[in-house]
Amino acid sequence: MSAAPAAAPIAISDDTALRLKLDGMTCASCVARAERVLKAQAGVEAASVNLSTETADIRYHAPATADGLAAALATAGYPARQIIITLGVEGMTCAACTGRVERVLKAQPGVVAATANLATRRASVTLWDGTATEAETLAAAVSRAGYATTPIEATAPHDPAAEVAALARQTWIAGVLTLPVFVTEMGGHLIPAFHHWLHMTFGTQNLWLMQFVLATLVLVFPGRRFFLKGIPALLHGGPDMNSLVAVGTLAAWAYSSLVTFAPWLIPEASRAVYFEAAAVIVVLILLGRTLEARARGRAGAAIARLVKLQPKQARLEDGTDIPVAALIPGMRVMIRPGERVPTDGTVASGTSAVDESMLTGEALPVTKTTGDHLTGGTLNGTRALVMTVTEVGAATTLARIVALVEQAQGSKLPMQALVDRVTLWFVPVVMGIALLTVAVWLAVGPGIAQALVAGVSVLIIACPCAMGLATPVSILVGTGRAAELGVLFRKGEALQRLAEVRVVAFDKTGTLTEGHPVVTDILGDDALLAQAAAVEAGSEHPLAAAVLARAQGMALPVATGFVARPGFGAEAMVEGVRIGVGNARMMGDLPAALADMAEAWAGQGKSLLFIARDGVPAGLIAVADPVKATTPAALAALHEAGLETVMITGDNATTAGAIASRLGMTNVRAGVLPEGKGDEVRALGDGVAFVGDGINDAPALAAADVGLAMGTGTDVAIEAGDVVLMTGDPLGVANAIRISRATMRNIRQNLIWAFGYNAALIPVAAGVLVPFGGPQLSPMLAAGAMALSSVFVLTNALRLKAVKGVGK
Repeated sequence: MSAAPAAAPIAISDDTALRLKLDGMTCASCVARAERVLKAQAGVEAASVNLSTETADIRYHAPATADGLAAALATAGYPARQIIITLGVEGMTCAACTGRVERVLKAQPGVVAATANLATRRASVTLWDGTATEAETLAAAVSRAGYATTPIEATAPHDPAAEVAALARQTWIAGVLTLPVFVTEMGGHLIPAFHHWLHMTFGTQNLWLMQFVLATLVLVFPGRRFFLKGIPALLHGGPDMNSLVAVGTLAAWAYSSLVTFAPWLIPEASRAVYFEAAAVIVVLILLGRTLEARARGRAGAAIARLVKLQPKQARLEDGTDIPVAALIPGMRVMIRPGERVPTDGTVASGTSAVDESMLTGEALPVTKTTGDHLTGGTLNGTRALVMTVTEVGAATTLARIVALVEQAQGSKLPMQALVDRVTLWFVPVVMGIALLTVAVWLAVGPGIAQALVAGVSVLIIACPCAMGLATPVSILVGTGRAAELGVLFRKGEALQRLAEVRVVAFDKTGTLTEGHPVVTDILGDDALLAQAAAVEAGSEHPLAAAVLARAQGMALPVATGFVARPGFGAEAMVEGVRIGVGNARMMGDLPAALADMAEAWAGQGKSLLFIARDGVPAGLIAVADPVKATTPAALAALHEAGLETVMITGDNATTAGAIASRLGMTNVRAGVLPEGKGDEVRALGDGVAFVGDGINDAPALAAADVGLAMGTGTDVAIEAGDVVLMTGDPLGVANAIRISRATMRNIRQNLIWAFGYNAALIPVAAGVLVPFGGPQLSPMLAAGAMALSSVFVLTNALRLKAVKGVGK
């Protein structure tokens, strides 16, 4: 069977797909609120917001517009990021020219606005950050319209490293300001002598004033991000993680300020300040956010590495350097030794070894010569090549890989629905628990100070961040690692379904086997093989090509008087002898030794070609579709994982049975037509994955719970399955299942931690253990626990980067 040709995803409706990168996303409540806002807009069919990638994937139609959706998100506190690109445009002579340039630019995907200036010969383009459109693509579009255009400058897109640096800087500032507050307050509690010395030397009121000033600076500068986002969200009825921090720190600061400046309003027994709690909370949460941002950057490193593989410039055969985005099919490009291939194409001249590890994961370079396919992003070896461009832009293999990985990373698993329902109400419930905690402590506790401590602790220790990150960050890392192993998940939910399969059904030809016949055995000498090959040179039979391939490099004698005998074989005069090549019916009586060998090879599922000299049987050639070298290891890995394997093939029972026997497969469905493969898959019940090599296996791929489409890396049947294996290596199936199981196990660990953490520590923070002699957490400890909970989830997810491929 042949793999289905690569194709772009087929549109199934008139809806428009839009991806936006959002600011202000900090926790699961943000995700729920942003999705609720988007789904409330008329015309929105589907909206999915991802915390780990900070993206919103929206499918909509009129009356919804991209601008309207972005405006709704901005109103909710989650503005879509934009970038501005400046282009130099030559050839504009009048207002009509500027209008045409603007129309061309506005027609490009992701463009928000475009303005062309006739006087300065420049065009300014505003795009949504997250769109696949680049400066070179815009320049190429305008150039094709007749105006020579080159990119001049672009605002840098959102930089995760810059975000980490900014958070780290704010953490250091907050830490420096908080340290004196913490030392003077907590140091005094821990060391009574130090406490007495401080208050005797500086006075209690002066110490409180110093703490007030420093804590206020912490809240106003490094901590203002919590108030700028949390208070508006609270006022709009959609409180989030920032709201909890803002209310908690503000309550501690306000109470302490009253004690400092208006002590008569507070009972004497309750006159204590908690400036250190408010300041330390900000420090610890900023530290947690810094670690979280750094881990998120590492989690998305796989997609970033893929994007960086494609060069920005290409050199034409005549030596001219042009942007890769300006290439069009048919152009001839020079690839020097050590350079990356700029786009997809075929070798026009030259021979070199090309490193395709970005596609296959295999370190050994592949020899490429005239007519062979080259994939953009692969690395040329030590010799120069000239290639003819065949695919550009979004149609290239690398672009499709990136799109598939981004699509999978932005999707949600079925199990995420429960998390979404919980997080939708989580923050309001926590705020209610905090109010109830304060009320109970005021009613039965020793005073207002203890009630405040308990209420603030509840607000601060609650962590919707961990719940929101539990699933998407594991998907992000898991699918990224899978891509590095040559496995592309078209949909995130395929991860969950593949982890649950119990049976893996395989097509035979092209999946378990190489997919083309080769000579495996010869009974006869080289001279006889050369004579047989001379006859087969005139034949169009599929087995003839295998004989000619085996005889490659031999000096073949001349064959004359070629005669094809349909249903039997072919004959020709070679070196004065009539040589016949065909099946047993053409031979007549066979010598015993030849008949015995033929029976043995036929029992192994091999096709037989008999050779006769002047009508006398003289030799035998066995031809078979060989099993791929890695097939036994792949099946062994699946069996070791507790999975049943099944062969479903259109081949005859003898051949299928022989191959299955060698591979240790006991369940074989032979003689099945392509349209019957779907029925065979359904007959296997639930939890079935089917592995096929493309178009002929489409019914079975669709019928299976998970369809895995085999490809060659450059001929991927993208639309054929839920999972695309970038190589024809059956080990990819075992790798896909290993990654899916590891990812689902990781998600379960994250969810158990996230829910267990909140379920266990919120009551402790509320003080339910105090009547039984248990501890009551301080707001500072609560802040530390909350910060570490998100870091735990992210660090646990990063362990997926260490998942080894089978046989690696």
